[in-house]
Amino acid sequence: MLKKLLASVGIGAAKVDTQLHQEVLMPGQPFSATIVIQGGEVDQAISGLTLTLVTEAKAEVDDATVYQPVALDSWRLSETMTIEAGQTYELPFEGVLHPETPITTLGGRRNQSKVWLQTGLEVDLAVDPSDRDMLAVAPTPAMETLVAAMEQAGYRLHKADVERGHLNGAGFSSQSGAYQELEFIPAGISLFGVREVEVSFVPQGGRMNALIEVDRAFRGDSYKSLSWDDGTDLPTLLAQLKRALG
Repeated sequence: MLKKLLASVGIGAAKVDTQLHQEVLMPGQPFSATIVIQGGEVDQAISGLTLTLVTEAKAEVDDATVYQPVALDSWRLSETMTIEAGQTYELPFEGVLHPETPITTLGGRRNQSKVWLQTGLEVDLAVDPSDRDMLAVAPTPAMETLVAAMEQAGYRLHKADVERGHLNGAGFSSQSGAYQELEFIPAGISLFGVREVEVSFVPQGGRMNALIEVDRAFRGDSYKSLSWDDGTDLPTLLAQLKRALG
């Protein structure tokens, strides 16, 4: 009886661990993992096993800036089952990373974006055992091409973060409820009064879209939409970008 009471508050209870098979992922990429459940000191009945893709997004609440978890995707992997004491269970899993998953590897310390997989065992009348695995998410080739075009156009990446909300551009809209902003600033003197350029990616099948916010001195903000095929080369995209930036 004592062990059951302790397990209900998480002491000696079952544990769960998701082990990814890839070290680095890209938005829209298939991935695989093994979910390992280690039984505790007593048998425990669970009502489900859920894997959730989560990011942390900035939001404005009551005139204050807060950071909130936003679920980008979720997979329910198991229904009711009993985790026997001392037993180990391994469940294979295959999924696809949401195409709007924020990039975490670009920009080093200047990138404030966080993405993780949250694995949870749903235990009735007890503390739910859970596991959080941070993800390294790299840009897709189409995203890398635009970043390279921004650099050739005379801008450098200043910082990156994630905001809560949706984006709407010319012929495209975001779906996930959170979007990443890559903030670029001029590498030297700006001839057109540009103070910063914010880029947000919105993938759409075999095409990439970007909503670009341009902040110019004395003229305020303006928004431009840019769309290109995944195979577009750097010179072509650079020419499109220069036209968009004016």
